[in-house]
Amino acid sequence: MDKISRLTDLAESGLVDRRGFMTGALALGLTVGAASSLWSNTARAAAKKGGHLRLALGSGSTTDSLDPATLDSTFNQILGYGTLRNCLTEVKADSSVGPELAESWEAQPDASTWVFTLRKGVTFHSGKTVTTDDVIASMEHHRAKDSTSAAKPLVQSIESMKADGPDKIVFKLTSGNADFPYYMADYHLCILPSKDGKVDATSGDGTGGFILENFEPGVRATAKRNPNYFKSDRAWFDSVELLSITDPAARTNAITTGEVDVMERVDLKTVNLLKRRSGINVIETVGLQHYTMPMITTQEPFNDNDVRLALKYAVKREELLEKVLRGYGRVGNDQPLAPANRFYATDIEQRTYDPDKAKFHLKKAGRENLKVKLSAADAAFAGAVEAAVLYQASARAAGIEIEVVREPNDGYWSNVWLKKPFCMCYWGGRPTADQMFTTVYSAGAPWNDAYWTNDKFNKLLVEARATLDQEKRAQMYREMQLIVRDEGGTIIPLFASYVDAATDKIGHGDIAGNYALDGLKLTERWWFA
Repeated sequence: MDKISRLTDLAESGLVDRRGFMTGALALGLTVGAASSLWSNTARAAAKKGGHLRLALGSGSTTDSLDPATLDSTFNQILGYGTLRNCLTEVKADSSVGPELAESWEAQPDASTWVFTLRKGVTFHSGKTVTTDDVIASMEHHRAKDSTSAAKPLVQSIESMKADGPDKIVFKLTSGNADFPYYMADYHLCILPSKDGKVDATSGDGTGGFILENFEPGVRATAKRNPNYFKSDRAWFDSVELLSITDPAARTNAITTGEVDVMERVDLKTVNLLKRRSGINVIETVGLQHYTMPMITTQEPFNDNDVRLALKYAVKREELLEKVLRGYGRVGNDQPLAPANRFYATDIEQRTYDPDKAKFHLKKAGRENLKVKLSAADAAFAGAVEAAVLYQASARAAGIEIEVVREPNDGYWSNVWLKKPFCMCYWGGRPTADQMFTTVYSAGAPWNDAYWTNDKFNKLLVEARATLDQEKRAQMYREMQLIVRDEGGTIIPLFASYVDAATDKIGHGDIAGNYALDGLKLTERWWFA
């Protein structure tokens, strides 16, 4: 026990990082679970308030908005959700769902009615107390008929909402949804202050750990600590500064010269050099992130599934894993559920590079010597342009000519994604299978970036959501994974680990992998050690 105490003392003093702590604890006979729990408790014991956090992000655009309905990149997600606002629930580091603005919830046996109880006394930055009216108005912002919110598919199953006393909201759904508490943690569904049943979605007012001071879209944002934050063990920094630095070399230079404290998306070509730098820790988090190439299936030639299959067989996935990710991830199989997902189907055959099969499907489609344009920019993900060029080379053997169109980083998400017929993209994943499929693959979803629809898939999606029998749900999700893999409009070649870097002055507990940078909650969960 003395040796374990010595190890925790070293960690609290900042002399041992998480990797060293875990190695030492396992060597002393602790299980992985016990060591991880001990690290989290030790790390938090060493936390202290203070300091100005400078965070370099690989995204950000002049078209960014604080409207939670439009949060589409890590810059505005971390700002608009993880820094300024809160949801009813939150996803924790162990992937379970926990309370946030709601202190508890309960459901009827068929999961079609849910009652959420709000925390008492929580206030917005403006001083207004959070009420049930604010919750209902915030949800209506996404449910409105003219709403284009990416969260609309998550809330359109809400049949009615009503207050039951001063602190309870009753949600009645059109059908059962066993994952509804996870829905309420979606980063779009932040609770905003309301007036006369409406919210001001772009004011930046919220309940979060920091209060907005300045916002320059595509450049930077600053915020100061909220002295009235309802989480006593969060929001350690005095202030935070988010910087949009889309060039990976510039981000790397910023952290090596001490201009920033944390950088997102380490350039994997130079990650080993960064690992050798004194005073910098490279942080790898295995999560749900995946890199994709959506094809708009309402446009030729992508409206033909044989063309889509040909393009899927023309990808050298292992080459992309080696050359683009440098091994920090695993190959994808053209469906979005990661192996960490409890409904991931392990028995589905992995698709591999096969130019002969690609030619077969092109012949079936009557499109030998196919020519397509692929839009790419590193705003999509670090190495997206390199991946597109490698794909261009591997596709030639299948008789496919890919013209790589290099798009500007600025405005990529507003001018290219959802607009150009074939492009590079990334998804942070979602904590449940239903959320992932509903947000990106259900018919008519605003972020269905392949504009894909499949009647059988949509029927299974609704049925699985309301099924409480977990074995039956697993069978349904397996079938849905097959449908997306073999008929969907999206190539998914890679699942990518999050690889970020921080100075050794930064402390943190266990890191959530449901989204980038600790579930987008870095600014409130991390601290200066």
